[in-house]
Amino acid sequence: MSIPTDRKYSESHEWYLAAGDVVTMGITQYAADELTDITYVELPEPGTQVEAGRPCGELESVKATSDLMCSVGGEVLERNEQLADEPEKINEDAFDAGWMLKIRVTDLSPLEKLMDAAAYEKHIAEA
Repeated sequence: MSIPTDRKYSESHEWYLAAGDVVTMGITQYAADELTDITYVELPEPGTQVEAGRPCGELESVKATSDLMCSVGGEVLERNEQLADEPEKINEDAFDAGWMLKIRVTDLSPLEKLMDAAAYEKHIAEA
């Protein structure tokens, strides 16, 4: 599995890609593979405020139900509407087509505490 080097990663297997004050987030391919077939995704509506350190969505798979944890706080600008009808996009392409939320953040500093690709690769190797 190739881990993109242009984003940050949380211990709970979410990825974050910042472009100015907008952060796109999703789950990693490792997490998607561990969950197996994702069957349902619940994401907040645009305009919703999300808080760092709190769940901001839910994923259901044939194996488990998992919270989508948010490492940044801000306003949801957009959610990936395709995932409502095609949650399998996450399993197929977690780092691109399977993105989940775009969040306008007021503070990017929480991203500094997250792992880069090399550290995340080590993290999953030790799991």
